[in-house]
Amino acid sequence: MGPAAVFLRECGHVFTRTSARPDPRHSRFPPARDPLQGHHAGPGDPKALQAVLDALEERLRGRGFDRILAIESRGFVFGAALADRLKIGFAPVRKHGKLPYKTDRIEYALEYGKGTLEAHVDAVQPGEKVAVVDDLLATGGTAWGAGQLVKKQRGEVGVFLFVIELTFLKGRERLEETCPVEALFAY
Repeated sequence: MGPAAVFLRECGHVFTRTSARPDPRHSRFPPARDPLQGHHAGPGDPKALQAVLDALEERLRGRGFDRILAIESRGFVFGAALADRLKIGFAPVRKHGKLPYKTDRIEYALEYGKGTLEAHVDAVQPGEKVAVVDDLLATGGTAWGAGQLVKKQRGEVGVFLFVIELTFLKGRERLEETCPVEALFAY
């Protein structure tokens, strides 16, 4: 079994894993509307992680990107490594109130309410071509919000790039209206 297959197997295992013991941080376990409880970005096999980073890098190299904008928090794992490999800028997008500097903010609709994302006011420079990176594409709401932050800062989203896409949630349809959407694995 190759490294990418090991990664996929590991992510699939973690994605479907549940626990019988309650988590004391939540009143219900697993919490309602959080089917991804327990999902994490990377396996214990470093060769598998490197194979996935290689595949993500291949999707971006030579396409003229200036910056990776990574979505909290699992997207940081892939986004920071990709920015380092490509020798381009990195900017985090986080939930409201978690960034230490002045921020731009965007509110966006979720299937169960509203969300708020923030990026530092200087996260994207005008005219920069940006790749928005995250580990998982579900409904596309959070990625769409990140794309709106790029536009607010007068950058251009060149691609939304994910490790895993859950096709039955149709997030791609929401994002493809603005630019290409790519995922390494689709379920």
